[in-house]
Amino acid sequence: MSWLDQVKDQAEVLMHARALMEGGRSAAACQTFEQVIGTTEDPYTRADALVQRLSALINLGRTAEYTSAVERAFEAARDLTEPYLHGHLHALAALAAHDHGALDRCVTHLVRSAQALTAVDDPDRETAWGWHDLAMAYSYLSFHGYALAAIERARQLGAAAGIPDETFAAPGIRLRNAVTLDHHGDSDGCLRVLRDIGGDLDRFVSIGGRDRLRPSSLVAYGYAVARRAALGEPTELPPGISATALLGQGGDSARARDMRQLGEACLAIAAGRPIEAMTRLERVTVAAETLGAAEHARLRSLAYSRAGDHPAAHRADRFAFRLAAQRNDRLRDVYVDGIAARIDHEELRREAARYEDEALTDPLTGLPNRRRLERYIATMVGRGERAVIGVCDLDGFKAVNTAHGHHSGDLVLQRVAGVINRVMRRGDFVARFGGDEFVVVLPSAGMAEAEEVGRRISSAVQAEDWASLVPGTPVGVSVGFAEVSGTGTGLRDALGTAFKIADREMLRAKTTRPRAPLP
Repeated sequence: MSWLDQVKDQAEVLMHARALMEGGRSAAACQTFEQVIGTTEDPYTRADALVQRLSALINLGRTAEYTSAVERAFEAARDLTEPYLHGHLHALAALAAHDHGALDRCVTHLVRSAQALTAVDDPDRETAWGWHDLAMAYSYLSFHGYALAAIERARQLGAAAGIPDETFAAPGIRLRNAVTLDHHGDSDGCLRVLRDIGGDLDRFVSIGGRDRLRPSSLVAYGYAVARRAALGEPTELPPGISATALLGQGGDSARARDMRQLGEACLAIAAGRPIEAMTRLERVTVAAETLGAAEHARLRSLAYSRAGDHPAAHRADRFAFRLAAQRNDRLRDVYVDGIAARIDHEELRREAARYEDEALTDPLTGLPNRRRLERYIATMVGRGERAVIGVCDLDGFKAVNTAHGHHSGDLVLQRVAGVINRVMRRGDFVARFGGDEFVVVLPSAGMAEAEEVGRRISSAVQAEDWASLVPGTPVGVSVGFAEVSGTGTGLRDALGTAFKIADREMLRAKTTRPRAPLP
């Protein structure tokens, strides 16, 4: 069942308002959403209207209303378990939080959005739009790699739902990636991306898809053409299309307005009118998220250069580079992974809250500690239950602490704890035994089942993006298992024997495992 199938009131009105937003008429859409909010008693309808209204407000740039809109939307969504709704809402909340300078909260929203959208059981058209808006949030916040991955996911879901390719072309995402390359001194790389964007426009026009392009896409194509011309590479557009006409699109979007104003300065630079370009740039104030904080300074540099004032152009370029360095993607990507590890850590701590006191919980990972593990095994085996014990030891952990410090090591331990906890079977037990060693207990299991669990743990740890969190130091895990047999007075000896065997098997796996290649 899709999200809108659950909306029992005014579903057609909500679809109409969505179409208004796609057509660049966010102000009219916002009024429609407000009418729905004021007249519906259906909780799904109200929640959807509040989330979509927040999207319209962000399109319009009505920043003063963000805080109350976010609060109302989360209040309406609180009792609804639909992951699509929460994923879409967190993506929009990330943009609102960033506008208020709350970077930590902003990145937390991004991580929670991706987690929720990934959890959707039956992705549909609405889920595709959720991924689209998450991609736009990543892009506006300069997480370009994450943005490209998210928009590809949106395209895949959109294609399955019958949404035309043109709808999720998202040239703005690649455009922001292109100008970021230029801000960091890679003008050739910028031009390559801009040419690709222009190639897409030519392709869509040639197959008759121009009318299916969203207004926000058209203005982005226009800016790509204008920016390319400002760098000294004019573009031949299809008949009947001009950069000026494309820049005039975008409807009432605040981002489109920013691109239009900066695009007109680009065209003046390309036409040999640097004084006009400088005048335009002095008159405009644009949001840093639209094309990056450095874009305004970079265009001033191009205008000075065209006017022959090369010292001024050099100073403007240096200023642009400093602004770009403040938004370094690598640092932000690491920050995203750190927030993800922290969220895993928080969820594990909530899971551990059922234990009787903090003395039984590892404070770093939130997992049960060695004392709790020993009590658990003693109780289980004392009842005569069959079990398998597994010892998990990290590969490469010493190198993490040496190369990146103990803070990064703690993040790795938190991430591994979350990974192991997620892939275990229902009813299995996971504990941190000490250092970089974890122990798993599989009740009522045999060695065949244990081997499958071991494969799942190894594969899940290997699949994590360690290159973003601890570049150059791959992380893996070695696992060894042993059965526990013995009851009554022989229990302590039986447990000791099982641990020795499991530890020996873990060491054997570690010595026979091929060394992981550097990323």
